[in-house]
Amino acid sequence: MPLDWAQTQNNLGDALEALGERESGTRRLEEAISAYQAALEERTRELVPLDWAETESNLASALEALGDRESGTAHLKEAISVYRAALGEKTRDRMPLGWAEIQNNLGMALATLAEREGGTAHLEEAVSAYRAALEERTRERVPLDWAETQNNLGAALEALGEHETGTGHLEEAISAYRAALEEYSRQRVPLDWAETQNNLGDALKVLGERETGTARLEEAVAAFDASLTATATAWPEDWVEEVRSNRDQTRAEIARRQAAK
Repeated sequence: MPLDWAQTQNNLGDALEALGERESGTRRLEEAISAYQAALEERTRELVPLDWAETESNLASALEALGDRESGTAHLKEAISVYRAALGEKTRDRMPLGWAEIQNNLGMALATLAEREGGTAHLEEAVSAYRAALEERTRERVPLDWAETQNNLGAALEALGEHETGTGHLEEAISAYRAALEEYSRQRVPLDWAETQNNLGDALKVLGERETGTARLEEAVAAFDASLTATATAWPEDWVEEVRSNRDQTRAEIARRQAAK
């Protein structure tokens, strides 16, 4: 039963990928990729198009995870290509939430590629992918997925804003982070709330450095402080120290500006 064999290979890939995400190194992720590729020998687009798209999406996820752990870009570029292929069958009309999930994942892969290669082209593509995802990942339908994509959109917009002299994209990023926090509450998802508060603080800090006065900088300090209330015991110490450092730098800038008046 070739299709049953392919289903088992796909499931094996899922298990290996989940294990690989919990372990350091890349061996399990490489094994997951091999399992998905084996499944695709029988799960062809012509024979079972939606199953093919599912495995393509899984393969892209494993390639992206592998690419995240490497310094190069080959696996990230491959992941992007495979996500886009999957969208050929997981269409918005046929599987709206599945389509939106792939768009969100595609955006993340594009944003990571942009970090490696520089420039704004991939960031603009990431923003487009996130905005597409939000057309179906609505707050009413899937509130936490909506918040995740809002946070991702904020990060891409912030990165765009850091490449520019204006403030438009930074202001959009701040709005996206604040939207995410409407569902990412401290009570429901404390670590996601803390991460988004930190992201908000970063964007406010960058914006405040470009503006006169201290209002944005003071908002940034409040966001960093909020983040630290939830991260102090739950995140790696180096991450917590980075948040503290950003907060302290922002406080110092506020003091400098106030003293200069």
